[in-house]
Amino acid sequence: MVNQSSPAGFLLLGFSEHPGLEKILFVVVLTSYLLTLAGNTLIILLSVLDPGLHSPMYFFLSNLSFLDLCFTTSCVPQMLVNLWGPKKTISFLGCSVQLFIFLSLGTTECILLTVMAFDRYVAVCQPLHYVTIMHPRLCWQLASVAWVIGLVQSIVQTPPTLHLPFCPHQQIDDFLCEVPSLIRLSCGDTTFNEIQLAVSSVILVVAPLTIILVSYGAIARAVLRINSAI
Repeated sequence: MVNQSSPAGFLLLGFSEHPGLEKILFVVVLTSYLLTLAGNTLIILLSVLDPGLHSPMYFFLSNLSFLDLCFTTSCVPQMLVNLWGPKKTISFLGCSVQLFIFLSLGTTECILLTVMAFDRYVAVCQPLHYVTIMHPRLCWQLASVAWVIGLVQSIVQTPPTLHLPFCPHQQIDDFLCEVPSLIRLSCGDTTFNEIQLAVSSVILVVAPLTIILVSYGAIARAVLRINSAI
């Protein structure tokens, strides 16, 4: 049997089979969430209020902190509700919104980390040209590109995922709505969705990770070269 229409909601299983473990995880997740909120908020305030921190590095760091605030808030509150009480459900609309935000911010973070690696590469390997290359206009453009790519990725991948023919039991073996979990919930053909997920993973995860590793490899060689010269 396949549900041809949009379901009323989903059941997020999580650790429902281990109620004793749920209470421990609730405390751990809540503590981590509060620390994340406090730490990232502090970074953003310092980056804005302290004139000495008005540099490309702290500009991108404040972007990353704001991203982390949005990213954790998009999923952690729902996770806490599921861990605390017997209610494990999420509406179809809530799942759709969570999936859209999760995809968008996750993609943005991958691109933003790549941009930050490029910034550090220029700072270490091209120190005399750093101010000229990493001027404020370029920093804003790079940050904007990261956010736009995340938005486009979410617009492209969210609708095909939500239009899958979901099985009647509507049980997601996870804490949140994400693409792999929803693909596993489908009772229909998911070939297109799996190919789309694989291609986007290569472009938006593997490629940025490769660039980051290459950048920090170049930084490490530059630092070792300086130390050997000393």
